Amino acid sequence: MRASKRSVNTAIDILQNVFGYPSFRQPQDEIISTLLDGGDALVLMPTGGGKSLCYQIPAMVLPGCGVVISPLIALMQDQVNALRLLDIKASFLNSTLDANTANEVECSLLAGQLDLLYIAPERLKQERTLSLLRRSPIALFAIDEAHCVSQWGHDFRADYLLLNMLHQLFPDVPRIALTATADARTRSEIISRLDLTEARQFVAGFDRPNIRYRISLKQNAKQQLLHFLQDEHPQDAGIVYCLSRKKTDEIALWLQQQGFNALPYHAGMDAGSRAEHQARFLREEGVIIVATIAFGMGIDKPNVRFVAHLDLPKTIESYYQETGRAGRDGLPANAWMIYGLQDVIKLRQMMESSQAVEEHRRAEQHRLNAMLGLCEITSCRRQALLNYFDEILARPCGNCDNCLQPVATWDGTEAARMALSAAYRTGQRFGVNYLIDVLRGANTDKIFQFDHHYLPIHGVGDSLDTNQWRSVFRQLVARGYLRVDLERFGALRLEDKCRPLLRGEEQIELRRDTKVKAARQKTKTLLPDDIDVKLWEALRDCRRELAEEQGLPPYVIFHDSTLRDMCSVLPQDLDQFSELSGVGERKLQKYGPAFMRVLREHLHEVQS
Repeated sequence: MRASKRSVNTAIDILQNVFGYPSFRQPQDEIISTLLDGGDALVLMPTGGGKSLCYQIPAMVLPGCGVVISPLIALMQDQVNALRLLDIKASFLNSTLDANTANEVECSLLAGQLDLLYIAPERLKQERTLSLLRRSPIALFAIDEAHCVSQWGHDFRADYLLLNMLHQLFPDVPRIALTATADARTRSEIISRLDLTEARQFVAGFDRPNIRYRISLKQNAKQQLLHFLQDEHPQDAGIVYCLSRKKTDEIALWLQQQGFNALPYHAGMDAGSRAEHQARFLREEGVIIVATIAFGMGIDKPNVRFVAHLDLPKTIESYYQETGRAGRDGLPANAWMIYGLQDVIKLRQMMESSQAVEEHRRAEQHRLNAMLGLCEITSCRRQALLNYFDEILARPCGNCDNCLQPVATWDGTEAARMALSAAYRTGQRFGVNYLIDVLRGANTDKIFQFDHHYLPIHGVGDSLDTNQWRSVFRQLVARGYLRVDLERFGALRLEDKCRPLLRGEEQIELRRDTKVKAARQKTKTLLPDDIDVKLWEALRDCRRELAEEQGLPPYVIFHDSTLRDMCSVLPQDLDQFSELSGVGERKLQKYGPAFMRVLREHLHEVQS
């Protein structure tokens, strides 16, 4: 069955008049047609690519209610408020509702009075919920954050494993599973576990060209972060990721002492504090959240201007997903990270201490090695990042640190052989610091204790200083020539890959680490040169006042990109205002007059 011309036209009408966008992005139209046809879909679309429209519009076109399964209880209220602002009949069912309110929502669903209903996956365990859904007119099921079904991922939710029941209990209701992050293995797992073997697959591409990727060696983490924020994001909203809860609290407090509006967020905090900090981040301007990976999934804030990592993520999937929370509005944003060998040791300690099966641990080790490879690469980072997701970028991107400031390299073949020999000849029982002492010819008590001052490699590396040797060892670990033996307290052991290098059959080029400078490559300015900054700030003030009056995040009123359009186009009346991207009929009626007053006052000042 093909979607009728009438239903397709209705979808376009909703896009333009309700959501205020002139046309669909590819492949939104095909996805929507698939659901209108009654088919299933698996959608991989980058953050900010418009995934939600792919199920919201069909839910409004088809008879019945679109049921959205989402793990994001803390964000459901904001999502529903944003839809209600557009006069879309939306609600949610989760554990935050009292019995009377939940009963009202259930009655609305049974009566066919809802376009969209958001529910948490654990609610599907309840027979009461399943009975309610069986008795209700259902248009479609949308499974958001579908990668949560993957037992290999850090966002795994056991309740997602139950969602294959939807196909069994509601075989005629179309389903759509959506995620921004999934490699081939995760995609296969989603299809298998959610019973989506017949679903059409839509991969919209992973590239986020507005994000600038930058990765540096960790030297003085706090000062490096401070320079980055002061130079490039002194008043911007952003996220700083740390590996531990303790570090999260410490960095948040330290940033507050430096004058930044910074708040911690991690699973060790009570639920009330987490909810308060998340709400402040969404509703206030210029808030920095310092968080563990517990924060961020499903965050809709479009004007996050940077994501900073003070520790190495476990996988490229994690890195891509976390950095993808920056620049959802399509405007310039930064993905900034610093890392060191100690990060690798910490992550491998966490992996070794996990209770996971051996296959899972091997897979995690492989993914960590890929993450290290991205850090140490000397060519375009975006090409490497996209290649991991099987997407080819034909040319270097011109918007990552390696493209903007090409990396200096040096022939590290001889130094690498010395380092490998030092690890081998000392019995593969010692860590980096000791091996550097041996190579540089130190005469410590420990070296004399083990008679290593007699070894031929003792003192052969005195031409390199300690930091240079640290760089050599870090890169050899990152490239898989050495591994860290955690059972021997960080001892370095040789991998099979090192044999050709030791035998003289292979050469190796290493990055030349340089001292990180305070002066940074500036991000492209948020505002074009021809935009009046005074008008921009007046429009932001208008938006903030309206948001505070209604208890909404400012971006729910209008995105920054719509404010930029107001500044550029300078609409003369409501008819012209209605043509701006993101201005639908409801927002035109509700907010158009207020913003037009600001625009008219600006024009009056300019002309007088």
